[in-house]
Amino acid sequence: MVAIESSGTVNQEGQLILTHPLDLRNQKVKVLILVPDVSDDEAWLTAIRTNPSFNFLQDEAEDIYTLNDGSPLTNEK
Repeated sequence: MVAIESSGTVNQEGQLILTHPLDLRNQKVKVLILVPDVSDDEAWLTAIRTNPSFNFLQDEAEDIYTLNDGSPLTNEK
């Protein structure tokens, strides 16, 4: 197996668009996707706010806990 390195972008439809076309035609390939680490908390918070999968969290019925519930966690054994 030969490795070819290229870069690209994943568009809104989830399709990989390569920066430079490859000289390969009519061949099956394996693709390894390397994504930069996301360490920016704001990026995660924005994703959660805009992802419709989390819309149920806006429902008042889901807001059943207060800061007085539970007990503090400790790292003691």
